[in-house]
Amino acid sequence: MKTQAISYIESLKDEILNISKYLYSNPEESYKEVKACSYLINLLKSHGFTVKEKFLDIDTSFYASIGNGYPKICFICEYDAIPNEGHITGHNAISAISIGAALGISKIIDDFEGTIVVLGCPGEYLGGATVTMCRQNVFDDIDAVLMAHPDVATSESGTSSAILPLLIKYSYDSSLLSFMNKHNYSPLDAMVLTFNIINSIDKNFKDEVSVNGILSQGGVSPLIVPSNCEGKFYIRAKTMKDAENIKEKIKLISSTVSTLMNMKCDISIYEMPYENLLTNKTMSRLFAHNLKEHGIIDIKPPRDIYAGISLGDVSHICPTIHPYVSIIDDRHISYGTSDFAAQTISEHGNEVVITAAKALALTAIDLVENQVLLTEAKAEVACINKKNN
Repeated sequence: MKTQAISYIESLKDEILNISKYLYSNPEESYKEVKACSYLINLLKSHGFTVKEKFLDIDTSFYASIGNGYPKICFICEYDAIPNEGHITGHNAISAISIGAALGISKIIDDFEGTIVVLGCPGEYLGGATVTMCRQNVFDDIDAVLMAHPDVATSESGTSSAILPLLIKYSYDSSLLSFMNKHNYSPLDAMVLTFNIINSIDKNFKDEVSVNGILSQGGVSPLIVPSNCEGKFYIRAKTMKDAENIKEKIKLISSTVSTLMNMKCDISIYEMPYENLLTNKTMSRLFAHNLKEHGIIDIKPPRDIYAGISLGDVSHICPTIHPYVSIIDDRHISYGTSDFAAQTISEHGNEVVITAAKALALTAIDLVENQVLLTEAKAEVACINKKNN
């Protein structure tokens, strides 16, 4: 089966690489990826996939599948770009790799019991539809999730931060002219004090914990005391439990400040939180082996990233990997730049996209052919969740 899948991916090389090129040439911002979504859907349909469009009523999402029964192996497509910057983080290549892998397995789908799923997940830069899909229990019916991310180095799948987005809002009844109100506190005073206290006590936080904030609303003129003031904060931590502990401290700070300054205070979650990524070691080992089998042998240890990713939530539900593959041929190129984006459609980048698609496909086949491996992968998730709870 593996030989057939690899040969089929090779025969579809141009079609797979055209995915990356088309998305690169037609960058679209989060949740507005109309062209990208349509392109990917039409391609999958042309290869026999059944596609549910506007999946979960999200205009630019889709659920594509081929095959029958279980196990269900899922490949993730991300395809939003950064406004005015394009695909500087390589989401175009992610889609090419994932669909390339799915197409390879579709050639042999009649040879085994199981289903291949391709999920179109828009809006990664704005929280990600993937998290919404988790909340809607989509991944409860999936046995394994795979995605490979372009980068400046090839690394095993590691961890990511848990992210808790917190909105603090102070409000006051009056918005009198400041010179008429100079002896009263303002919501802005309350917010500034909150920032200062958080910055002071962060020395007591764990090394893996940080709180980053911005003043998102602070008034329109120095002449007028703002009646409302808002601050947005990201609590980053090794686990969501740690982030929740910090949230309680910040709530205590805000409550104290509001009492001292006679302000109304509201605290809410303003974006979807991200769980930390739990890399499945069984699947990560398989993917690394399959990469080496196809010529990529310089694989660095698991990469742990400061950012949060939507696959973090998925990894707490089913076995998940998020490895990194280097697409650069010049070590001076940095991730998240226009030069990096150009590498996604370069000759070297194209070779890596095809190799990564093959490695993902082979990893999926390993899980299908050897149910012991899949059982091991699932047991790993269950064990971690039991320990965390």
